[in-house]
Amino acid sequence: MGAVLTQADVAAIDARLLETDSLLERAYPGDDGSRQPVHTVYVPADRFEPGLAAEWGRAALEAVESAGGLDRLASHVGIERSVADLVVPRVAEKLAREPIEDLRLDFEDGYGDRGDDIEDADAAATASRVAEAVRAGVAPPFIGIRFKCFEAPTRARALRTLDLFIGGLVDEGSLPDGLVLTLPKVSTVAQVEAMAEIAGALERAHGLPDGRIRFEVQVETPQLVLGADGTSPVAQLPLAAPGRISALHYGTYDYSASLAIAARYQSMEHPAADLAKGIMQLAVAGTGIRLSDGSTNILPVGDGADAAWALHARLVRRSLEHGYAQGWDLHPNQLPTRYLATFAFYREAYPEASARLRAYLERTPGAVLDEPATARALAGVVLRGVACGAIGLDEVAADIGIHRAELVGLAHPRLAAALATTA
Repeated sequence: MGAVLTQADVAAIDARLLETDSLLERAYPGDDGSRQPVHTVYVPADRFEPGLAAEWGRAALEAVESAGGLDRLASHVGIERSVADLVVPRVAEKLAREPIEDLRLDFEDGYGDRGDDIEDADAAATASRVAEAVRAGVAPPFIGIRFKCFEAPTRARALRTLDLFIGGLVDEGSLPDGLVLTLPKVSTVAQVEAMAEIAGALERAHGLPDGRIRFEVQVETPQLVLGADGTSPVAQLPLAAPGRISALHYGTYDYSASLAIAARYQSMEHPAADLAKGIMQLAVAGTGIRLSDGSTNILPVGDGADAAWALHARLVRRSLEHGYAQGWDLHPNQLPTRYLATFAFYREAYPEASARLRAYLERTPGAVLDEPATARALAGVVLRGVACGAIGLDEVAADIGIHRAELVGLAHPRLAAALATTA
């Protein structure tokens, strides 16, 4: 017997699934293929000067040299010699050229309450200094502020600081391409909706394109992970503020303290942290919203530097293995292990990924039969390695036989299809 379904049957199913089709198209566009930084560094806003990133790079290199050099540190944190030979020169160059990928100038916990007059002045000065750094070409690729949270005691102050900062940047000429704004201590969907409303108001007031102002949400309260009604508010965020949220950032210490975890056990690898971060991953999978892990406050300074470096490198590696490509760094001395661990992760993945991608593209029979979903994952890890400097585009061309645009297309096929349609 041949096919028995009629056109009417098919049309009925199309009608039944119309809402599903719309939801998938609207809420799950996938990643946009743009660069994601491997970390966020944060400093009190009033301490920022245009030369800060270079100063952190110099301090990081000096700390490593005084402890025996990058080769010795790579060995100490467990990077194999063959990988270290590839990684160490790249990390040295990275610390000299681009030591900070993403810088957040803090008006929240790292700044405190200094009174309205002082914070007003600092908000305006910060905008001016950011614009100066961008014009001089010394700003990190991503830069912005974390203002205070939208809870009642600090809401008005948060809005005024944000208003002054955005206005100051506009007065200086334009918003930086890599502008990032961070909304901390979010507890409810309504707070995110309020931030989206404010973003729109600022755009209208300054004549900016609709959707130009996006923001990160810090997941630092248990109420955002599991709400009072038993649902997960964090899973509602993509539809609550469509197109506005750029990333979710896990807040290690606020979240841990909210669960009454004793200070000595507060960690990025606590089971409570893993549960929250797993829910965050589920909440934004396919939405294009990025994820960032938190930080460790065990700093590589003084007599305990070696142990702290080993801990930091291990935690960076762990985050990457768990699907978190970004984390927070609190001190210049954490930069060497951030890049050593990150570059080693991508370098170790590259030989297999490049070989399998070439076989996939050339349809070469082999021991592994990769499907499109696996090819996306393989291309994704290569693309991230290229973006941070761990892997060169010349290597990709030689080993896989493709250029950057083709690599992006493999990692993000929906994006490639959309671009092809509009071309």
